[in-house]
Amino acid sequence: MIGTPPDERVRDQVMIAADVVKTYGAGDGAVTALRGISAAFTRGRFTAIMGPSGSGKSTFLHCLAGLDTVTSGTVVIDGVDITGLSRTRLTELRRDRMGFVFQSFNLLPMLTAAENIRLTGRLAGRHADRRWFDTLVDALGLRERLDHRPAELSGGQQQRVAVARALLTRPEVVFTDEPTGNLDSRSGAEVLGFLRTAVDSYRQTVVMVTHDPVAAAHADRVLFLADGTILDELAAPTIDAVHARMRKLEG
Repeated sequence: MIGTPPDERVRDQVMIAADVVKTYGAGDGAVTALRGISAAFTRGRFTAIMGPSGSGKSTFLHCLAGLDTVTSGTVVIDGVDITGLSRTRLTELRRDRMGFVFQSFNLLPMLTAAENIRLTGRLAGRHADRRWFDTLVDALGLRERLDHRPAELSGGQQQRVAVARALLTRPEVVFTDEPTGNLDSRSGAEVLGFLRTAVDSYRQTVVMVTHDPVAAAHADRVLFLADGTILDELAAPTIDAVHARMRKLEG
């Protein structure tokens, strides 16, 4: 099965998608965005998802994260089939076991950087592990910016705050959708470098949608989507290899 690391044990798979179909609308106007996708994601690995515009890559990410419902198929995260959960239980699962980093940062403007980082834990009624908070803040270079509000931070600093927030609860999976899309190349490289560190040093699982071969080259593998299916997979990607695969898909 494309998308399943053949050399990894099943017990290390933190997330498994099986025959995921997503159709919007009904009858003659129905549009099928995902056509029976199956993929497994191993704990402590970084997966990039790429494809031409309209390939279904963002839809796939949203279905994996429970941000969108599937028409059929299953998504299991840490042994829990999220496709069968109530809205309330799914909200709790996303809050407790998932982290999110999006292109638009999604920081609350009235809160300081420190308050934004701690927000998810506070909504869950949990106090953050102070040592882990300090580790994230120092690793991301945010120590001198903790009392600043988002409007007082650069785009790169805002995204680093979002990364710290996503990782603070030690989620099972961090989902990122074009996390460097609003950043300059230097800031983008810093964010990608820390996501790589989170995988290598903290055994975090990261799933990232991107259109950028430079970003994809930070991953352990790349899944290539086209027309709602996984057509190809690349392990240990390089920028040139990702470029070549994308040219093939788009051609």
